[in-house]
Amino acid sequence: MRRLTSTVSIVATRDACARYGMAATAVSALSTEPPAILVCINRAATLHAPLMRVRRFSLNLLHERQLELIAPFSGKLDHDARFAHGEWCDAHGVPMLAGAQATLWCAVDGDFSYGSHTIVIGRVDSVSTAGPVAPLLWQDGAPCAARALAPCLHDAQ
Repeated sequence: MRRLTSTVSIVATRDACARYGMAATAVSALSTEPPAILVCINRAATLHAPLMRVRRFSLNLLHERQLELIAPFSGKLDHDARFAHGEWCDAHGVPMLAGAQATLWCAVDGDFSYGSHTIVIGRVDSVSTAGPVAPLLWQDGAPCAARALAPCLHDAQ
C-alpha cells in the first residue's frame, strides 16, 4: 500500500464547541453526477465522532508548499491546537485552509464501516481553487511532489 501515491489533504469540520481536522491520503473521486468523493477515516480519530454528528466537512488539498501542516494534523495535538498551524477561516460552516490548491465543501451522503475505518461518501456542494496545480503527495511513507513528464500528454492532442 505504500506504493499508492496520494494527494495529502486535510479533512476539517466543526461543531458548536470546536474545530476538528486530520491529514488524510485515503481520499478518492467517486462520481461527477452527482459530484462526490470518498474519504476513509479511522474511527479512533478525534475528527470521526464530530463529523458523524454534524455531517459536513471541507476537504483541503494541500499545495507542496504546505508540507509543515502534515505533522500537526497527523499527531497528538489537541483538536483546536492543530488550527494554530496554517491560515484558517470559516466558510460554508466549516474550517477552510487559505492557500490550499483546492477546497471541496461536502455533506456526508453515506457512510459505512470497514475494518478500523469509516468510508465516508461526501457529496460535493462547492469547490474553490487557488494558484497553480502543485499537489503535496504522499508516497512510500514520505511526502513528495509531482513533476511533469515530457512530452505532456494533453499537449499532444
